[in-house]
Amino acid sequence: MKNFTAHLALFSVALIYGANYTIAKEVLDPGFVKPIGFILLRATAGLVLFNLVRYLYVNEKIDSEDWKLIILCAFFGVFANQVPFFIGLKMTTAINASLLLTSTPIIVLVGGAILLKESITLKKAVGIILGLIGAIYLILNGNSVSLKSEQLMGDLLVFLNAVSYAFYLVLVRKLMAKYNPITILSRLYIFGFLMVLPFGFQDVAEINWNNFSTGIWAAVAYVLIFTTFFAYLLNAFALKKVPAAIVGIYIYLQPIIASAIAISYGKDYLTIDKVIAAIFIFTGVFLVSRKGS
Repeated sequence: MKNFTAHLALFSVALIYGANYTIAKEVLDPGFVKPIGFILLRATAGLVLFNLVRYLYVNEKIDSEDWKLIILCAFFGVFANQVPFFIGLKMTTAINASLLLTSTPIIVLVGGAILLKESITLKKAVGIILGLIGAIYLILNGNSVSLKSEQLMGDLLVFLNAVSYAFYLVLVRKLMAKYNPITILSRLYIFGFLMVLPFGFQDVAEINWNNFSTGIWAAVAYVLIFTTFFAYLLNAFALKKVPAAIVGIYIYLQPIIASAIAISYGKDYLTIDKVIAAIFIFTGVFLVSRKGS
């Protein structure tokens, strides 16, 4: 099979992210690590690992005019992306979070139209509307329409995460086309670490590491090494071999994997409302991502 290694890498990324929803909640829900403290641990791991790889294998300088864009990408790609996700994931379910994040390609299209003045066709506009209907239905159905509802707030925060990540993807296009991905990711995590540090330092200082069981240590290591480091590396590897559109298709696997893992461990359950929302979101993403007539 042509580009088999790239597809294997992309499937591995979907598997890593799909499992992350359940695994991260094992640490967050009992309060072993608070959400923003977890983000600081992720930012620290990303800073160390990506800069180590850059130091060993990539020797590339960044032009002075690109630093402002790198800082902006660090804000949307690390701080405004990961903080709402981990706070929201603690408050909502694994299946809801994974379904909401599949709306990212739709938000990327909207962000491209706003920031890059890219045109939106009628077909893509219909896709945007269907996807947003699905997301809104998933967020509001079964929840009290009140900001005091914890799951509602969790769903809204995960959706904010999807918006932030989508804007990051739009902004980072220019940088990824110009530089090695390791060059950019290593710098993003330096600034991301500095942004998260003032908010997460106290949470990390309060962690009682002695309370960690072997399973919790494994869960933390999984999030720091696989979700933070390997997933980005595998995506970067795949982008060198297959078009970005192919990479985007694999986002559909994440809620399937996340649902299967969450249900098998008894951490979540599938309802007809979630299936209806998934149909709207998947149809919307399909129309937005599909090329041609």
